[in-house]
Amino acid sequence: MTETHIRYKVSSEDYRIARLAALAICIHVLESALPSPIPGIKPGLANVISIAVFFIYGWRAAVWVSLLRVVVGSLIIGSFLTPTFMLSLAGSLATLLILFAVLPLKKLGLGPVGAAVLAAMGHITGQFLLAYFLIIPNPGLFYLFPPLLTAALIFGLVTGLIAQNLLDRLESKQEHEY
Repeated sequence: MTETHIRYKVSSEDYRIARLAALAICIHVLESALPSPIPGIKPGLANVISIAVFFIYGWRAAVWVSLLRVVVGSLIIGSFLTPTFMLSLAGSLATLLILFAVLPLKKLGLGPVGAAVLAAMGHITGQFLLAYFLIIPNPGLFYLFPPLLTAALIFGLVTGLIAQNLLDRLESKQEHEY
């Protein structure tokens, strides 16, 4: 019986995505340990990495980093295939759809703060819709939507400002290297 070995060629982009996903996963895991004053509301600090990746390396790289963060982070935390995982995945997929939709706006000057706010609003909307249609199909749930959107706006601003600061520092560092 012969053994068959499949060899994959790993590119520098693969290594870069792995490093960035690992950073996002670490932030995700650390953030999961923080207490939440309101159930379901977290700052989403790992999204800083996704937004920065979106602006530096593009949408495709942001997809990889975001989905790896959700899947591997849930495996580490122990929430894989639970409702928490499903909500996180729904939020991330909605965020990625929003980022794809704003690709033309990025070329017209949309910055990290605007993208992060839109992404946060998409994230909470994706989670909310999944919760309503699959977990709690009660019309009373819609009373929670405005406060959730408000929290998404606030946290989107915070993550966007952090991402903008990170991008500015990286740009400044690159300028000093030349």
